[in-house]
Amino acid sequence: MNYRHSFHAGNHADVLKHAVLLRMLTLMQRKESPLCYLDSHAGTALYDLLGEDASRTGEYLDGIGRLWSRDDLPPLLADYRDAVARHNPDGQLRLYPGSPQLMADGLREQDRMIVSELHPEDALTLKEYFAGQPGVAVHQRDGYELPGAFLPVAEKRALWLLDPPFEKGDDLQRCLQAVQTGIQRMRQTVVALWYPIKDQRLLRDFYQRISQAGLPKVLRVELNVRPVDTQLGLNGSGLMLVNPPWPLWEELEQTLPWLAGELAQSGPGGWRMDWLAGEP
Repeated sequence: MNYRHSFHAGNHADVLKHAVLLRMLTLMQRKESPLCYLDSHAGTALYDLLGEDASRTGEYLDGIGRLWSRDDLPPLLADYRDAVARHNPDGQLRLYPGSPQLMADGLREQDRMIVSELHPEDALTLKEYFAGQPGVAVHQRDGYELPGAFLPVAEKRALWLLDPPFEKGDDLQRCLQAVQTGIQRMRQTVVALWYPIKDQRLLRDFYQRISQAGLPKVLRVELNVRPVDTQLGLNGSGLMLVNPPWPLWEELEQTLPWLAGELAQSGPGGWRMDWLAGEP
């Protein structure tokens, strides 16, 4: 495994993924009953945006960097920016919290977190970082094994981020199999499956498989910062949201057009949101 998220932290894909993930946690916490957050490809907790890796790519400048000083953010994005700002109290954008840190910040006393990271150095960093926090368990293992190993959870409510590096050609298929396993083991699990928008042929097959997978409710959310046929790599990203909490889709309908316009990089940005299964 060669992927290191430190090169990409805070980019446009992180903005979409983390803003939606935080909002789902908030909506689920309207109930007092405990929940368990699971993160199958966790990376590390904090990234230095001025460090060697992030500075080499500068991707964060066209992601969180474009939202950092805005005072007109839609509420969903304002909450996300404020969550990042808590780690930069001097007002200068330097540290970017990854999903384990963002979610740990939002967990209540009755909630719990299970994170998995395969990369040995990143897994060790996570274990040392969260050492002594009783509500957090860190495992070095293949993230695709997470649903079979930990679902169902004792809390009976789970929010799971499936966010692989997509280094291999079969990652989309493995994602689908993992989600099917998770839903079979605990049908009410709320899942956020992140995926890159690059190869349209592979994605068309993925969409069809998702729609035919027997999942209860699946909301497709996509954000493009460049036209999808641009040969520049990561033109956008998407989230397959299984069992998303209400009224997330209504809030995203107001947020995505604004975000697509503000994060566009080469030509107009774009977005779409629709149900692939179980429209409420």
